[in-house]
Amino acid sequence: MYDFWFYCKLGINHVLDWGAYDHVLFLTALTAPFTFKHWRKVIVLATLFTIAHCLSLALSAYSIVKADVELVEFLIPLTIMLTAIFNIIQVSSGQSKNKGYLLEFSTTFFGIIHGFGFSNYFNMLMSEEDEKIGPLLGFASGIEISQVIVIFSILILAYIFQNKFGIKRVVFTVFVLLAIILLTIPMLIDSWPW
Repeated sequence: MYDFWFYCKLGINHVLDWGAYDHVLFLTALTAPFTFKHWRKVIVLATLFTIAHCLSLALSAYSIVKADVELVEFLIPLTIMLTAIFNIIQVSSGQSKNKGYLLEFSTTFFGIIHGFGFSNYFNMLMSEEDEKIGPLLGFASGIEISQVIVIFSILILAYIFQNKFGIKRVVFTVFVLLAIILLTIPMLIDSWPW
């Protein structure tokens, strides 16, 4: 029998671990262009990310797919940078709504990539005999809880800077996204697989 709370805490710590801040950077890049008015949209995007993240964990846990670790470690910061660049273009061009489902598709794809990045550690926690659905659900719950915490923290900070300090939304968003890009460059260099 697995311990739901153990895996739930593992999911929370996976996102909120300052030693592995890539998840927070991705969530920040995803959330920065939004305001409280659109909080539901951001939660839906984060939930798509969680589902995709856990899907890739499940594919790995059941030995259906084995990902190239070096490639995945490079793709993680690349997905963060691409999200930031996409959102800078959207915000700078004055487009508040994305055409089609590009953001939803890319968030789902990026969730799959990020899930494979964590799959080796997750698989070490379970032996072949372990029941895997329960731990995956516990882990997914922890990820979702921590993502909601991060998203609302970012939305609160955005509200403070934009409404209390009078910083224009576009300026705040572009500044945050450029900072994310700068933080991501060393991660890309360190994980360069070729």
